[in-house]
This record gives sequence, C-alpha cells and structure tokens, in this order.
Amino acid sequence: MGVDVGGTFTDAVLSDGQRVHRAKALSTPGDLGRGVIAACEAVAGRWQEPLGDILPRVVRFGLGTTAVTNVLASRTGRRVGLLTTAGFESLVPMARGRWAWDDGWLVPPAQIVGRDSIIGVRERVDRSGAVVVPLVDADVISGCERLLAEGAEVIAVSFLWSFINPAHEERALQLLRTHFPGVPLESGAALLPVMREYDRTTFALLNAYVSGALGGIDSLVHALQEKGLQVPLLLVHSGGGAMSAGEARRVPINLAESGPAAGVAAAAHVARAAGIDCAVTCDMGGTTLDISVVADGQPMRRARGDLMGVWTALSSVDVDSVGAGGGSLAWVDALGALRVGPRSAGAVPGPACYGNGGIEPTVTDAMLVLGYLDSDRFLGGSMALDPGAARAACARLGSRLDRDAMEVAWGIREVAIAEMSSAIRARLAERGLDAREHAIVSYGGCTGLFAAELAREIGARKVLIPELASVLSAFGAANADVRRERTRAVSAMLPCDPKVLHQLTEALRLEVEGDLERDGIEPARRSISFVAEVHLKRQKWELAIPFVGTGLDGAAQEKLVSDFRAEYVKRYGEGALMGGAPVELVALRAIGVGSTTKASLHRADSAGIVPNAAVRETRSRKIAVARNAPAQSVDVVDWESLAPDEVLRGPILIDCSDTTLWLPQGTTAGLDSWNNLVIEIFG
Repeated sequence: MGVDVGGTFTDAVLSDGQRVHRAKALSTPGDLGRGVIAACEAVAGRWQEPLGDILPRVVRFGLGTTAVTNVLASRTGRRVGLLTTAGFESLVPMARGRWAWDDGWLVPPAQIVGRDSIIGVRERVDRSGAVVVPLVDADVISGCERLLAEGAEVIAVSFLWSFINPAHEERALQLLRTHFPGVPLESGAALLPVMREYDRTTFALLNAYVSGALGGIDSLVHALQEKGLQVPLLLVHSGGGAMSAGEARRVPINLAESGPAAGVAAAAHVARAAGIDCAVTCDMGGTTLDISVVADGQPMRRARGDLMGVWTALSSVDVDSVGAGGGSLAWVDALGALRVGPRSAGAVPGPACYGNGGIEPTVTDAMLVLGYLDSDRFLGGSMALDPGAARAACARLGSRLDRDAMEVAWGIREVAIAEMSSAIRARLAERGLDAREHAIVSYGGCTGLFAAELAREIGARKVLIPELASVLSAFGAANADVRRERTRAVSAMLPCDPKVLHQLTEALRLEVEGDLERDGIEPARRSISFVAEVHLKRQKWELAIPFVGTGLDGAAQEKLVSDFRAEYVKRYGEGALMGGAPVELVALRAIGVGSTTKASLHRADSAGIVPNAAVRETRSRKIAVARNAPAQSVDVVDWESLAPDEVLRGPILIDCSDTTLWLPQGTTAGLDSWNNLVIEIFG
C-alpha cells in the first residue's frame, strides 16, 4: 500500500503484484491522519474488503507526506537558538542577501532564526583543522542559558570548519547535554559534514525547526496499527528513496520534498519500463506543477538548493515547482494583467466548483467553464462539480478585466500553459538538454489536460501517461527502495594520494552499510555506489560525477577528471571549459540502496488488455479549443474501453476514473504493453 498526501487530495494505491487499485480522498490540513485513513478506506473499498481485513495482510506500507513541507511553508516550526563561532553571528541573517541602492543590504525574507537568537562562542579552527582559539566552555553554557531564557525550544550548534575537525562542536554538545538535559540539540557537523558553513548551518537549523513536525506521523502509525497494520511505516524522503520512521525523526528535514520525489522516482521507473531513458516528468496536482528531468533512466539530483526560501545543502531529487496546479488561484496584478498562482485554494475551501465556500477562480474552475471537465463525472462520478459557481467566479474576476467568464477561463488556461512551458524550457536549458530528445511523462490529477499542449510548446514529440497517472506519487511511495547517504569533505586537487581517497570511501561504505543494517536490510539486498563532487579550482559550484568502487588509483582519477570535463562541456558548452584549469575534488558521497518488498508494474501483452465493453461509448462534449471561437463538439471516450490496437486521433477527450486527458488536433495516441497511453505530437 502506498499513500501520498497532497495539498488538495490524499492518494492511495493497493497492489498484489497483479492488480493495482487506486482511490482519492480530500486532504485534511492540520490532521494528516484523518485524510490518510480516509484514502486507505476508499482504496480498500475498491478492493471490496474492509480496511481492517486488508491491513494485516499488507507487507509494505509507504507514505509520502507534506508534514515537514507544511511546517516550512506556514513558518510554524519550533523556535531555534544557534551557537556559532564568535564574530560570525550575522552569517545566517546576512548571507544570500543583495545590495539595493535605495535600501542598502536586503536580507532574504524567509528567515527561520533571527539575529537575536544567534550567540557567538569563542573558538576557532582553521581550514586545515588546526585549533587557533580553544573552545571557551563558559561561553557555551551561558549562551545556551540566554537562548533558553528568550524562548528557544531547540539549540543548534554549528562552528566554522567543524566538518574538518569536529572536536569543538562535539565538546559543546557534551556540555549542553550535561547542563541542559532534555533540551533537543542539533549539530551541523554531525548531520552534514560538508564544506560551506552557511549550507551546513542552515541544514542544522532547518532540521531543528521542523523537529516537531512528525507528531502527526506517530498518531497515524498508532491508528494504522490499531486497524491491523503489522509492518513498519516507510516514509519517502527527498532523495526519492524510503526511510524508517526512526531515521525520519532523527533527520526530519529529509522529508521536505517527500511527495514530489516519490512521483519522480515512480515516473522514472515507468519510463524505463517503456524504453524511455530521457524524459521530463510533469506532476500537476492541486497546488503546483512539479518538474524534474530523467537522464539515462535515472532522476537528476542536486546536493543543495532553495528550500521554501532558505538555501541549504539537502541531497534530493532535482524538482522545480511552479505555482500552476489545479487549485492555483487566478488574480489581476497592479498592471491589470491576468496572473495564475502561486497562491492556491488548497483542499479547503478548494476551487469554487467544489462548493466548499471558495469564490475565487482556479485552473480547475477555468477548465470546467471551458468544457474540458464533466461536472457529473469528476473522480468517476464520486464528486459533483458546480459549473455555475465556476462561471460566477470567472465572471467576478472578469469584471475587473472587462471580459466575460469564458474569456477569463481561456485566459487562465493560456497563462497556466505559458508559465508551465517556460519553466520546463528553463529546466532543460540549464542542464544543456534538447527538448526534442525528451518525452514528457505526465502524471498527477491535472497534467493530462495540458501535457500534449506542453509538449508542443517545448518541441517534444512524445507524451507518456501511465495508467496510474493521477496517483503515481502514491505508487512511488509503495515502490521506493530504502536509500541512505553519507558524505565527507575532501578538498584536494586531482590527482591526489589514492590511499587517502580509499580510506575515505571505505569509511563511507562502512557507515552506509551500518545505516542499512539498522534499517533491517539484509546484506544480499544492499548495493552501494559512489559519487564525487568536483569543480574547477576556485569555482563556486560542483558537478556530481559517479565512479565505481572504493579505489581511486591513478587511472580511476584520470577517468574521473575526464568524466567531469565531459559533463562540464555538456552542461555549459565547450567554450566554457578552461582546458588547463586544475580540477578539485570537493567531497565524496556513498549512496546505499536497500531493495525492499514493493509494488510492481504489471506488463500486459495485447491479449491481456481487455476493453470494458460496458463503458464503451463515444459521447460528445462542447469545449473551447481556440480563443474567441465558438465551442465545438469533441468526442469523449473512457480509458477502460480502449482496445490495445486502437489509435485515437485528436481532438478527443479521454475520461478516467480519477482524471481527464486531452488530445488536441495534430496528435495520435494508443496504449502500449504496460497500459500507458502514448501520445505522438505531429502538428
């Protein structure tokens, strides 16, 4: 069983390896467990058994959760105090700011710790790890006393160069545990021993800030166990793998991109099965469009980036989010231009057509007004939509633009497509990739209405829509392997002493092996790979280059440099590479993967796909296919009725039990052997 908690819907899948059932329930902000249980009961109903009879037989339960994301987005985390190296108290508030001639130095608005909650401690270690100023114990104790007196709930410690020599940081933590037992503590060097004090410090601060976010998870686990669940809950983390609840409690910030990462991992799995190695994954849910890139069958990753307005080092699947989901609100800016997102109607009150009190138009309202959605067949007919409320919301906004409801709805659709296609092009361009060589893998509740148009806009020629498109992130939660990472800073020019590198990689391997053992992964199910973070000397950012084994002898180092230069040229162009520039190895990372029991895709050959004759009908619906043009009649078919050798030609709408797909003019589509809908773009 896999569950994904989204901004509007909570999705669930249930699989026995041959059949996969899926269901949706409205998310319940503030009470995560209620929405999860509702989705589980709904999917059990599709299985035609009570949830209490199914849960004792479940051998894998995966969860993608927004619990940590919600705390960051709403800024409702714990109050954090920071002890850092004296003289560097303003590093966190000032870093990544910018100079404005009228206003002076502007700091980023998304601060999780104020300057008054940061205290300097007398100590100093230099870049080689040598102690320059010994740690003053009294500063640690008095600093913590002051922070606690001012209301700090968690104390983070992060000193300069502690990733090279953590002795001062370890001593400070020992003092704090002795003098302040019971106070939660976080250490930058212990959590993430990597270069860049700002990235390392913000990681510790974020982990402290969200340390109370998993209370709802504990309640959910208890509720599921009461209903019969007997296996541990596995949570999907930002790297696209799974982690135990215990590890999630230790480093909850790793769950910050849980849901999107699960979806990308599942999309890459589906694409590989279909023979597609290079793809752009697009997940349009209720709040955002999440974009990622799959290269050589694997999701692209990043070692640091912006997390809800805070820059930090978080190893994750490289996902970019655009505020253009089904629940994204349309509005008029100060210049009188129509805008869409990033603000969302969420699950409550939701789009106006949901009838839950929403009055502002969303993308979903616009698509209902334009005729793309059927008010009587939404979510397979389980949820009725109110077309009148959607038209009234669009008309209300139109009064500010001197446009009627239909024109506003069309404008919302076009603005959303423009924003999404621009984001996809930017993501491919910054990776040095050609859209014509990539397929779009479309999933999420809304993407199927836009995927073919997006492919046409960016120049892609193929779209793959999995049978489980609307719940693919939930499938990813039921499918993800356990994934653990360990990192060590190196800072050495290549070539360097291979014995030192071998010692580091071997130490990392042993640490990851220990992590997987504590997660209950048997030795036969473990695999470990390595990545080197490399850049040209004095450059700011690194590229992640995989290498094989723990040995980096002369030949292996030469290959590492060669692979780095090839990736550099691919990413930035041949003219950007300085041929004689020295290459620096910044860090080494070990990645441990533990194979787990998981849901699997079921391959169905042509003889195995049997159309459902009971739903085979071709209906007609009037929709708007061009601006200011009369609505035209378009055929509508049901996915369940499609024959394996059938070729559909646009324009046509395809209704599924939980989503709707749109094939515009100039496209054809048919089912492949995995029951994916493959759309070809011609015009």
